[in-house]
Amino acid sequence: MNRALFNKHKPTILYGISLALLLFLLKWLELRFIIINHIFEIYAGAIALLFTGLGIWLALKLMKPEVETVIVEKEVFIKAEDFQFNAREQARLGLSKRELEVLGLIAEGLSNQEIAGALFVSLNTIKTHSSKLFEKLEVKSRTQAVEKAKRLSLIP
Repeated sequence: MNRALFNKHKPTILYGISLALLLFLLKWLELRFIIINHIFEIYAGAIALLFTGLGIWLALKLMKPEVETVIVEKEVFIKAEDFQFNAREQARLGLSKRELEVLGLIAEGLSNQEIAGALFVSLNTIKTHSSKLFEKLEVKSRTQAVEKAKRLSLIP
């Protein structure tokens, strides 16, 4: 039955196969023509992709730190009776008595608003004292300021 169907439609099937082969040949020639005419752009694009990948790989290698920094935080405990104020460090850093008072209150855990109320000054004054303290102690946070001040024997 299949053979009879093939024999009946043989010219149509052969015509379809020949058209498909011709279309394949034309597309292949068109592709070759495009590649030949645009070979420089293809090579430039391939080189650009290669160097982009190389740049990303190199950046990742260079940006990866070889030395891993380990931060160890320790609490400093000094008994209040053993504490001796370091006036030399106060003079070296240029800390005023008011800044030392603010530093002591920061160490007690008071907020800026609470410190302002305790010292009877404005909140902006406390913020100014705090920023000057951070600048003089070369720190960025209240916790770092307290820790450094304890290490330098500025507060108990």
